Amino acid sequence: MSHDSAAAPEAAARKLSGRRRKEIVAVLLFSGGPIFESSIPLSVFGIDRQDAGVPRYRLLVCAGEEGPLRTTGGLELTAPQGLEAISRAGTVVVPAWRSITSPPPEEALDALRRAHEEGARIVGLCTGAFVLAAAGLLDGRPATTHWMYAPTLAKRYPSVHVDPRELFVDDGDVLTSAGTAAGIDLCLHIVRTDHGNEAAGALARRLVVPPRRSGGQERYLDRSLPEEIGADPLAEVVAWALEHLHEQFDVETLAARAYMSRRTFDRRFRSLTGSAPLQWLITQRVLQAQRLLETSDYSVDEVAGRCGFRSPVALRGHFRRQLGSSPAAYRAAYRARRPQGDRQPDPDTATAGAPRPLPPSDPPTALPPENAVPFQTRRTATPMPAGAAGVPGQLPVTRSGRRRYRAALTASTSAGRGA
Repeated sequence: MSHDSAAAPEAAARKLSGRRRKEIVAVLLFSGGPIFESSIPLSVFGIDRQDAGVPRYRLLVCAGEEGPLRTTGGLELTAPQGLEAISRAGTVVVPAWRSITSPPPEEALDALRRAHEEGARIVGLCTGAFVLAAAGLLDGRPATTHWMYAPTLAKRYPSVHVDPRELFVDDGDVLTSAGTAAGIDLCLHIVRTDHGNEAAGALARRLVVPPRRSGGQERYLDRSLPEEIGADPLAEVVAWALEHLHEQFDVETLAARAYMSRRTFDRRFRSLTGSAPLQWLITQRVLQAQRLLETSDYSVDEVAGRCGFRSPVALRGHFRRQLGSSPAAYRAAYRARRPQGDRQPDPDTATAGAPRPLPPSDPPTALPPENAVPFQTRRTATPMPAGAAGVPGQLPVTRSGRRRYRAALTASTSAGRGA
């Protein structure tokens, strides 16, 4: 998912200074930067793929500080260009910054400011957004970064409108992306903006990635507290909310516990977490619903009640908006991918009143990567293979198939509970 600001067309229409060229892309590297994120713009913009229908860019790899530049695994890199080469680029890309607690070199920040003033498009991948923010290029603008660092970015640079839900944000002449693979999404978006869908699709096929991913970062958000919230007075309120998600309460309740007005609470909460309190609370309830769907055999109605939703309809709506799937489809897809011996109760709920364990009747299948979220795109369903109408975990696509599926699932669940 991308965010396109209403100001983007106006910003994109800014003219480059005479010495800059639209087809030239400068990638700014620093010591300590992770090699994967650094390699993304090098691969997208630095390889000639004209034979596949991808227009060619001219790549300049620039050192943002004195070398050699050390990266992942102790590798040392030597950039062929220095900061002076940025003066020729129409696009400047800053891959992930080495540490969100370290200030970037002032010389590099000055070079980025000059590039922006002269009409260049500035791009920050993952924590590269911290470099753009340090240069003042995100002030008053929407931006994103890796969900884990979004609260820190929002707190350190309160004038930046941080949205941790987006894969990337295009604000015309300044663009930012979420972590790691989202850098590919943003680079493909740049190619699409410059040369159209056909060119971006050709490049995506070469890279063996989707040309455009749906959804955002919501499915990856962690329940843990933001890194810098621990010493803040709101930490106790946030911790209480996480411990009482099974209860029905609203943002006014949280504001009262913090002894603040709703308006003050909203402002303080957003500065700490990078998210509005209502959106954060809904996200946490959906995450809890995911856990219960994975680790219990509660019905969807029961899950809704145990996650603080006022009705199953509310759960289904928020669940689909955040994860692109209904709760029932999510559970079916998850069960189809989990071997029966691997289903353990959620340690967070393994107390009195904890969810009942899943029945042992589900067929064992391949184990997904740890913490993986079953892939489910919007408005799609997994068809039932021929002869599998009664196998739990497969999503029927016809009305009669659904009836057979429900009957078979009810029978197998009853047998599992009686075992």
